[in-house]
Amino acid sequence: MNRAKLEGGELSSSLIHKEKPRDGVVHGFSGEELDGIKTTSSATTMVVLSTFVAVCGSYVFGTAIGYSSPAQTGITDDLGLSVAEYSFFGSILTIGAMIGAVMSGRIADYIGRKCTMGFSEIFCIIGWLLILFSKAAFWLDFGRMLVGCGMGLLSYVVPVYIAEVTPKDIRGGFTSVHQLMICCGVSITYLIGAFATWRTLALIGTIPCLMQLLGLFFIPESPRWQAKIGKWKECEASLQCLRGNNADISNEASEIKDYTEQLQRLSESSVFDLFQKEYAWSLIVGVGLMVLQQFGGVNGIAFYASSIFISAGFSGSVGMIAMVVVQVPMTTLGVLLLDKSGRRPLLLVSAAGTCLENIKLDHTQDLQQWKEVTPILSLVGVLVYTGSFSLGMGGIPWVIMSEIFPINMKGSAGSLVTLVSWLGSWIISFAFNFLMKWSSTGTFFIFATICGLTVLFVAKLVPETKGRTLEEIQASMNPVSLERRVPFTP
Repeated sequence: MNRAKLEGGELSSSLIHKEKPRDGVVHGFSGEELDGIKTTSSATTMVVLSTFVAVCGSYVFGTAIGYSSPAQTGITDDLGLSVAEYSFFGSILTIGAMIGAVMSGRIADYIGRKCTMGFSEIFCIIGWLLILFSKAAFWLDFGRMLVGCGMGLLSYVVPVYIAEVTPKDIRGGFTSVHQLMICCGVSITYLIGAFATWRTLALIGTIPCLMQLLGLFFIPESPRWQAKIGKWKECEASLQCLRGNNADISNEASEIKDYTEQLQRLSESSVFDLFQKEYAWSLIVGVGLMVLQQFGGVNGIAFYASSIFISAGFSGSVGMIAMVVVQVPMTTLGVLLLDKSGRRPLLLVSAAGTCLENIKLDHTQDLQQWKEVTPILSLVGVLVYTGSFSLGMGGIPWVIMSEIFPINMKGSAGSLVTLVSWLGSWIISFAFNFLMKWSSTGTFFIFATICGLTVLFVAKLVPETKGRTLEEIQASMNPVSLERRVPFTP
């Protein structure tokens, strides 16, 4: 791209670019331009490397979640913890994550996406080391809380970074690798924990942290964050690095610069600006998906799964392995389909599947009845629920969160959405046993109703973002922010 034009601001204001028509023929481009378009729509080595380094943080996220189950026996025996003390150790992770979530957006806006990932890993490494060397409950809990803080930061910044560096045609699949790596982290930690001591497992937890810290030196910063803070030369250099040395980045760089400059004409945004009418659609979609994701019962089903497997005549370990065997392939399938089928179809199928399985569980009165009447169906029901959730509702809300908020509001909005997700997770985890004591049938009926409402919510409010640049999505969902509006329909 002509650097003088980039620095001088002589850019096209249109957010609608020439695209390849359905007949497969691209009209109006020279051969060099066409080569550039093909390059910028592909997964270059740097895009793959950048995504890999980022999702090392997702793996850290998964190891932290998966740690408490295999470590329980060893920690309680070695440190003499009571059941209540160990329960506090397990739950304080979520409290730390909520603290990290509150800070995540502002920190990522202030120091950048890369530095935020590095900052979060410092929290995680210190936390794992405190767990490793702890000889008392206080240091064990403090270390677990620090790991949680790092998790809260990573749960926001990883999908945002990936979405901001990947081309539009592969953005969904690459961003959803975040959820896949969380699943892998949980699963592998659970399997390693069957053979390793709890201190060894804590030491192993530092390895992906160190991998990400090292990898951050070899990947570029988000060009959209650099544009936001006015570093236009660095923005262009990062974009060229990501798209390839021979790629034509002029259209993409122009779009980023034009959109960012128009947002910078607005007054400085605060968290209270999120509740203005121009951001209503984005806020409802982002927060709504997270609320529906958590209150659809995923954590309750996960915690109850072990009891269901045992009552059905299987060991808890075999049942958990079965869940892993279903969860990882279904999440992988979602990754592969996301940029082909789109976000909305996968969300609809996923929500419908979880709704139907909750209805099935709703008609089961108690574990004894499951054991006598339909033990295999109970096992299948939990596995189908897990597969349905993993296909869409597990990861796509995070993908959409990273796409829909304009750069001037992304920090505040991202912090709010991430906090809502962790708060919802804590509420369901805390309340599930009380709900089951009240009424198992009523509990699963509530979950089924919420999953049914998710289908309606997605059908009516969630837009399809497949194949569109972030600037097109954000300008369409927040049209008052810009002088020119881009037609966009759910």
